[in-house]
Amino acid sequence: MALSDLTVADCWAYRPDLTVPEDLDAFWGRTLGAASAAAATYEPVDTGLTQIHTFSVTVPGYGGEPVHGWLHLPANATEPLACVVEYLGYGRGRGLPHEKLFWASAGFAHLIMDTRGQGWSAAPGGTADAHRYPAGTVPGFLTRGVTSPDDFYYRRLITDAVRFAQAAQEHPAVDPDRVVVTGISQGGGLSLAVAALFPGVAAAMPDVPFLCDFPRAVRVATEGPYGEVAEYLALHRDQSSQVFRTLSYVDAAVLAPGATAPALFSIAMMDRICPPSTCFAAYHRYGGDKEVRVYEFNDHEGGEAHQQLEQLAWLRKLFGR
Repeated sequence: MALSDLTVADCWAYRPDLTVPEDLDAFWGRTLGAASAAAATYEPVDTGLTQIHTFSVTVPGYGGEPVHGWLHLPANATEPLACVVEYLGYGRGRGLPHEKLFWASAGFAHLIMDTRGQGWSAAPGGTADAHRYPAGTVPGFLTRGVTSPDDFYYRRLITDAVRFAQAAQEHPAVDPDRVVVTGISQGGGLSLAVAALFPGVAAAMPDVPFLCDFPRAVRVATEGPYGEVAEYLALHRDQSSQVFRTLSYVDAAVLAPGATAPALFSIAMMDRICPPSTCFAAYHRYGGDKEVRVYEFNDHEGGEAHQQLEQLAWLRKLFGR
């Protein structure tokens, strides 16, 4: 591997002047205001595990459409818990109920959101994108409805993500003042968007975040989903302005100044999927207190288990326990 983007020093200096739509706040106010306020449902799941209780979750997401997930709770919990809400990487679904146990093992409630229409890669999903597409549809999601902010796929997905954070805050086993959003890649971008759009978030932990600084990402990423936009524009040569306008409504770097919760970022300097400069763009623009862990010799895997330990220590310090 080698650097395919800016150096660390150049990334610290990189502060792009991103275009912010004049109606950005109105767009998201209208979108989230129309989201269903119906309560989430939780069905117990027998995983065979004795120290963690697991529930299959259904949250009404964009358009009231059912979005599935898992909730893990430590079996010995006696008081409301801090909750980590996790959003998943591009292509992943919620997977099997016993796959992600780290946060519940550390004493947190852990709510995992399935990703509508995705779930074709490492972990299967069970949530259709009822707008048009069944679960497990193969990419690309970055060009679905990309000529209109109202029709764009990520409008629906970000709405789902906000609804999951709200559902966590409303669960009786959760302390509503300690809801944390996190995720890797696509999940990192979603956590940034939720931190900006939902003031109830107590902290955000975006890892190697996707959905950041689209004007640069589409031009410099050498692998991964950003290339879908480049391929689309290679065919639709007259739609560049329209497409980048739509992308600006969901760009986590554009939304980031609206966040006020403390954040812990991670960025990998040899990342060929989410170029580090684009992640730094979101970091620099983030509105709350922030820290970053930079992995100089890692690709898109970033910090992996090392970063989880960083996150755990950071949260315990933040929450004072």
